[in-house]
Amino acid sequence: MKPTDGNIYPIFDRMLSRSDKEQLLGQRGLMLWFTGLSGSGKSTVAIAVERELQRRGLLCRILDGDNIRTGINSNLGFSADDRKENIRRIAEVAKLFVDTGIITIAAFISPTEELRQLARGIIGAADFKEIYISTPLAVCEERDVKGLYARARRGEIQNFTGISAPFEAPASPALSLDTSKMSLEDCVEKILEIVENEDN
Repeated sequence: MKPTDGNIYPIFDRMLSRSDKEQLLGQRGLMLWFTGLSGSGKSTVAIAVERELQRRGLLCRILDGDNIRTGINSNLGFSADDRKENIRRIAEVAKLFVDTGIITIAAFISPTEELRQLARGIIGAADFKEIYISTPLAVCEERDVKGLYARARRGEIQNFTGISAPFEAPASPALSLDTSKMSLEDCVEKILEIVENEDN
């Protein structure tokens, strides 16, 4: 690998490999990338999946939109450029987890195909499983636990996905789950089938 400038010399060739880490953990690293509108149920499903994986003795890490934006991405806003940088940083962090053999869940709106392809390209298509939480806008708006949709409707929040900014539904996700029609348990079961299939 070439250094990015004259002072950076990666040591990847001398570090333990991904297979070494996966052998230690007894599992395969995997990216479960949740996409969907605010209020669709991404975080709720992610937490339930994490708990079930833990119960089964599998190491998992959730990267959640609100948590990331109060930490490594606290300096970013919601412009097109900032949204892209938000996803780029998340994907780079997620790749580190996946390469360590950890089942990683990203719960982000990631509203456009371009952004999701950016993440897929960084993480690697073989490890990237796109899960569309396809709960309809009307249901998400009814839930509105943060009051964000109401504020967006009043014009108090600009570029709000689903109201004043578009959401592009994935064309061919690995899985599509509508939490207004499916129970939380059924959603978790469907996602775990993907994890199990990857381990086989």
